[in-house]
Amino acid sequence: MDITFKFPLIFIFIMVSCIECKGRYCDNFRLCPVYSKARVMFQVKSLIEKQDFFGASPAPFVGHYGYPNVSVGILTPPNVINDAWLYDAPNFWAAENYNIPEIVQFRSALVNSRFYANVRDLKKKYLDVSQEVAMASKPVEMQVNLEGKPRFSLSLDPETIPRGTSAKLKKIKITENPKISNKVEKVVDDIDLKANDAVFYLYEKGFDENFLMRMLSVGTLGMKKDRRLVPTRWSITAIDDILGKNLMTEIKDYSNYAGYLAYFGNYLGNNYLLLFFPEPWSYELFESYVSKPGFSTDYENYYGRKDYAQSTAGGYYTVRLAILEKLAELKKQGSCIALRFITDEYSVPLGVWVTREATRKALSSKPIEFSSMELMLNYAKMKIKRMFNLDISNFLEKSILLNNIKTQKKISSFIQ
Repeated sequence: MDITFKFPLIFIFIMVSCIECKGRYCDNFRLCPVYSKARVMFQVKSLIEKQDFFGASPAPFVGHYGYPNVSVGILTPPNVINDAWLYDAPNFWAAENYNIPEIVQFRSALVNSRFYANVRDLKKKYLDVSQEVAMASKPVEMQVNLEGKPRFSLSLDPETIPRGTSAKLKKIKITENPKISNKVEKVVDDIDLKANDAVFYLYEKGFDENFLMRMLSVGTLGMKKDRRLVPTRWSITAIDDILGKNLMTEIKDYSNYAGYLAYFGNYLGNNYLLLFFPEPWSYELFESYVSKPGFSTDYENYYGRKDYAQSTAGGYYTVRLAILEKLAELKKQGSCIALRFITDEYSVPLGVWVTREATRKALSSKPIEFSSMELMLNYAKMKIKRMFNLDISNFLEKSILLNNIKTQKKISSFIQ
């Protein structure tokens, strides 16, 4: 293998990782995270060795380390391409069923040209460039000058989309007029409009969560006194939470209830079984790895939750948003237990957008309707046993939502 001779350190890394992995992915190298990273390195290495280049930036990135003094990056492919928007398009990736290697390749080919700023310093040099990129309807052409040649790297974590090579920014210049929607300019110019209202306004006008997250992260939304930089990983959850709470208010006005409905679907090894009950709004999420024992869970009742979902983190809010969107589409209220089963196919963490899109895929399928809760729960047990050889009786026994349905006085008796 070329890797052995050209990149001995990579070879050692692969060997160590294979020992830790115990060969789980040896039957299918396309799923192997180490192989994927090495493969992408060879494919993009020649592209990212330039210190100065022209490219079209599809997105900014705001780090969280050192908060409130954070890194602000402008993600740019280091050459001129016609489809730069594809490098930051999670909704499109999901709709077209892009696989992990394709997504990793897109992201690793972006150079993160970064500078540092205090989150309150919205007049920082080059921050206006990152704001233009965030607001633009398509990638912004620019000239980038770095302080040194970038070195290949790939940052992976469960919350954010993978990021490629980082390098310190020397100079950057926009070389075209960014295409910005009048609706976006309207909320950015309105310094008396709360961020919550701005976000939901744009969402209802068709702007997706990824676009809204970019805008919030670079301080373009909200009342003037409240505007600041928001680390990307925090802005993702903030957008999902804002949209979810607005939809929650809407569905609580519905007097009709969803029946006993079961939806199932998956994307990139994230499998969701969603069980709806004809009850006032409440929601519970269980997450489990098929190859490991145990699970994580978080819950909220009719009144929502005030603290952060520590066990299931950002995924809690993405799944909740998808569920609330479905109820709003049905114009019905309901309770929902979401069961997530993660297989070895999900070999590289790609960010919580995957959980949102996998849930949406599940909810776009035709549901199975049951005449009783017992029949639906029996179906759920048999389906998961058949598919993953897992017994979910323990999940259901510990479910707060199910326990409340079975034992507590109906909240509907308190609602006029």
